[in-house]
Amino acid sequence: MIDDLYSAKILTLAANMPRAGRLAAPQATAERTAKLCGSTIIVDVILDAAGHVADFAQDVRACALGQAAAAVLGEHVIGADLADIEQARDALRDMLKTGGPAPDGRFSDLAVLAPVKDYPARHASTLLAFEAAVAAVRAGIATRTSPAVAG
Repeated sequence: MIDDLYSAKILTLAANMPRAGRLAAPQATAERTAKLCGSTIIVDVILDAAGHVADFAQDVRACALGQAAAAVLGEHVIGADLADIEQARDALRDMLKTGGPAPDGRFSDLAVLAPVKDYPARHASTLLAFEAAVAAVRAGIATRTSPAVAG
């Protein structure tokens, strides 16, 4: 059973982190930590005029499962909007918590994480990258819609 959890596909994803690091001048940043295990992910984003992710970086300090989810996010996030990322996060959470179907569309590779449903202590770290990405994109949208502060 543990072999399913740490499959070759999950370990390959974890070892090949797309968009690792930080952006030099992000529009918005969010950090999330899984309290149970201490995994931490910092996400930087730049949004285009339509609110789609134009640039993205992530500093991932997580277990192989959190790294695998972050790898899928990093591979497919460019061009995504807040709704896309929220939908993937919600479908991933449903897949883990209730055995629901895997996310579809651009983040369908998250299906490889289906065995994590049997390990509730691993759910938070597996969701971490998507939680941070949602928060960063929301913050980016807020900076674009907030009135300028007069100095």
